[in-house]
Amino acid sequence: MAKGSKSRSLMKNEINASSMADIAFLLLIFFLVTTTIVEDKGITVKLPPWSEEPPEELKLKGRNVYLVLVNAQNQLLVRGEPMEIRSLRDNAKEFISNPGGREDYAESPKNAIISLKNDRGTNYETYLAVYNELKAAYNELWNDLCQRKFGKPYSEDLPTSIRKTIKDEIPFVLSEAEPTSFGNEQ
Repeated sequence: MAKGSKSRSLMKNEINASSMADIAFLLLIFFLVTTTIVEDKGITVKLPPWSEEPPEELKLKGRNVYLVLVNAQNQLLVRGEPMEIRSLRDNAKEFISNPGGREDYAESPKNAIISLKNDRGTNYETYLAVYNELKAAYNELWNDLCQRKFGKPYSEDLPTSIRKTIKDEIPFVLSEAEPTSFGNEQ
């Protein structure tokens, strides 16, 4: 009997861990396969296709160009005048829509071009704030036009035909120039 009790006590002290590595590996694979990795989208901008040929020269009327310069000190110069970022959206909307028929604003929303140029020393946060204000100006103009024409707010949930109609009347044209070297905002 002593022999049997000795073997039982040995078995009680042993833990069979041979399948633990397999289970851990299977759990690792399961979590890797089922986990989604969130990626930052950044600014969604449609770039023109690459071409070896130089672009053709366009003759633009100065009144249709809304030139926004951001210098290395994160200051704005809009059409030759200093401006605060908080005033940019309303000023851009007025320029694009030109409700008063001013001679120095865009002839029509279809002809309006926003030109954004920054210095290499510009903070990224300032660049994004300026870009967001310009994009928000267009979003508000699209929303106002959609409310007037269709009685609905502009959103991505609208049918494609309605969104196309709105964007045909007020196209989003934002030209980004090559950044200048630090301190040369010409």
